[in-house]
Amino acid sequence: MTILVKVTLALLFFLCLLNMPYGYYELVRFIAFVGFGFLAYKANEEDKSEQVFIYIALALLFQPYYKIALGRELWNIVDVIIGTGLLAYILFKNHNLLQ
Repeated sequence: MTILVKVTLALLFFLCLLNMPYGYYELVRFIAFVGFGFLAYKANEEDKSEQVFIYIALALLFQPYYKIALGRELWNIVDVIIGTGLLAYILFKNHNLLQ
């Protein structure tokens, strides 16, 4: 289930690079907030405290209640870094997928 959440979030972040309506970005922020909250919960269940911290920080970055104004260019960079990081983690954690 966590792989599906990570892939979905990564795809949503990469779609943010396109010229989408503002409502899409608001929806992504809400989905990212919930998704990273879920990933933090799952990491906590597995006793992975550093991942819990990272996912909570990402949930706070994307939280939909108080907009963090980074500007479109910087948000695009953040989206690419986080999307790539999520996919890379899946591939390297499950390195048997590459064989």
